[in-house]
Amino acid sequence: MKNILIATICLLGFSFASKNVAAHCEVPCGIYDDSVRIKLIYEHILTIEKAMTNINDISKDAKPNYNQLVRWVTNKEEHATKIQEIVSQYFLHQRVKPVSKTDGHSYEHYVQQLEILHNISVLAMKAKQGTDSKIIGELRNYVAQFEKAYFTHSH
Repeated sequence: MKNILIATICLLGFSFASKNVAAHCEVPCGIYDDSVRIKLIYEHILTIEKAMTNINDISKDAKPNYNQLVRWVTNKEEHATKIQEIVSQYFLHQRVKPVSKTDGHSYEHYVQQLEILHNISVLAMKAKQGTDSKIIGELRNYVAQFEKAYFTHSH
């Protein structure tokens, strides 16, 4: 009984000490809302786009407000990281299941989803690195592709 109490206290301590919280737990709880995750990605893209616009506008000022500039850069990077976390922690770790190469069409569909998710993650990284609005269009395009590929295949 004493060992159970000590283990419980340790687990509680570790859970409160953690700084990073995943988009969804990795406990096999069976509670998933895939469409919400897609909607969140689109929201993060919109936030990144707004941040890029503000960064570019502030940068053009004769006397830029560096405090606001730094805040928008930080905000842009945080939302790009959130996209990467949803792609990785939610879809790649939990939702897109590996398929045997011998499963023909299912394997092709699996590879297609992996490729699209990889492109989303890389574009999110590129969004951190600059303010090229072309990246926003590409991100939206790949998310739409993933949405179509993901929801047209049964789970």
